[in-house]
Formats: sequence, structure tokens, C-alpha cells
Amino acid sequence: MPADFHLPPMGFGPGSQPAPEDGLELDYMALPSGMRTYSPHLPDVENLASVAPALATLRDIAEACAIAAATGQTAEFDLSRLEPQSRTLMAETLGQGEVAMKLRGIPAIAVQESVFAGVWMLQGVGIDRVDVAPVPGLSLSRAFNAHRAARGTAAQLTPAVVNAPPILAELLDKATHWCPGDLPHVVNLTLLPHTEDDLHYLAEAFGEGAVTILSRGYGNCRITATAQPNLWRVQYFNSMDVPILDTFEVTAMPEVALAASEDLEDSGARILEVLEAIR
Repeated sequence: MPADFHLPPMGFGPGSQPAPEDGLELDYMALPSGMRTYSPHLPDVENLASVAPALATLRDIAEACAIAAATGQTAEFDLSRLEPQSRTLMAETLGQGEVAMKLRGIPAIAVQESVFAGVWMLQGVGIDRVDVAPVPGLSLSRAFNAHRAARGTAAQLTPAVVNAPPILAELLDKATHWCPGDLPHVVNLTLLPHTEDDLHYLAEAFGEGAVTILSRGYGNCRITATAQPNLWRVQYFNSMDVPILDTFEVTAMPEVALAASEDLEDSGARILEVLEAIR
């Protein structure tokens, strides 16, 4: 036997120690999982001629992505005139990405980002189209239309409301004076002492707007427009839906919901790659 060989130490490893007297065992929190990543889907097309309008529209969308990335110019594509085969191909190719929106109003509109960032599918009564933009224009124009009216300083004060009034005053001032181009102003409730009544007070004071957004990535981000112009509630949850960050943001649209110019440029290139694979 080699001289440098040593037997493993006794009394170490699983099962070597007695169970705790209280019978409790160490329980680790489950690790996050399920992060969404891009994976191209290539539809099976037997007759290219039958879906030529869809292929042409996809090429136009790719070009619009490049233009939007370079100049900021947005574009809309009406899909309602496509034949069923072409419309099916569009749905299969675009797929479903991380961001979904609910736009209240007439008509109510469901928005789903495709797997190509900055390419949005909008559906509602009389609406079936694709928007190429950092965010759909209707989500900006409808955002602060009151679904539940804001009461402002007339919100009900209870004895347990402690820190909400100064937060209300700060956010009302920032939201009232915010202008396009200004940096976002963020109030992080997670880092501030507050009670449940504080949260109810702020919810009543700011009301609720017409736009709700869910961004699903590494966990969830829920974004809700308030009825106070330029003010959003942004809440982050981990992959087990446990809240980890709760903020109010003064801005036109929280950055987490926007597709960057780099995303749009990349989306245009990916759509062209899919088209080449289909052909």
C-alpha cells in the first residue's frame, strides 16, 4: 500500500451525524429555473406559392425592424387580409415571446410580443396586425386612461397609514413635471418602511390605468399603469412568484417593457434567417 494513502476520516458525510433532537432537517430553497430563451421555429411549408403573401409580409417586417433600429420609425402590418394558410404561417413563425399586454378600451386589445423582440401582435375586435416598435403605440396612448379613478390626496387615511402621504406627494410632483426625454424617477417601496395600509392608500390615490403588462423572463415582472399620467407600478417576482422588488416609476413606459434598438436589429436579421431556411 502506498505510504501516502490515507483512509477517509470517520464521522463525516450524509448519515454520519445523529438527527437533530427537534426532528427538523435543513431544507434548502429551490433554485430558480425555467428561464425563457430564443429558439427559432421553422414551419413546414409544402407549397411556397400558397403562402407567398405571408413570406412577403415577413420580409417587410424584417426590413421594418432594421429601419426602426436605425431611425426609430415604427411600422404597422395588417394581417386581416391574409388567407388562412398565410395567417397560420405568420402565427407559427412569429411565436410568442416574453411580454404580453392587456389594453383596456374600445376595442379591448390583447398584445403579445413575438419571439422576435420589438415585433408585436395585436388582436381585438376589427384588429389583427403586427406593430414593429420598441412598444406598441396604443400602449402609450391608452396607458393612463382611468380604469379606476385616482383619488389623490382625497384617498382614505387610516390610523395605520404611516409613510404613504410623503411618498404620494413626491410621486405626484415628479409625475406632474415629468417631460419626454427626462430620466425615469423611481421610488423603491421594497427599501422603504411601509404598512399594508400604506399600500392600499397609494393604490387608491393613484388609481389604475388601462394598460397591464407581464414580462416573463427570469421570473416575472408585472407592470401596471396608474390613472396618474406618467406613473407606473412595477413589481418583480422570482421564478417561484415570490415578490422581490416593488417600485413606482415616473416615465412614459418602464424600460423593462421596451425593445432596444439592438433587439430590433437582431430581430430583423433572425427573421431573414428563418425566411432563408423556409425557402
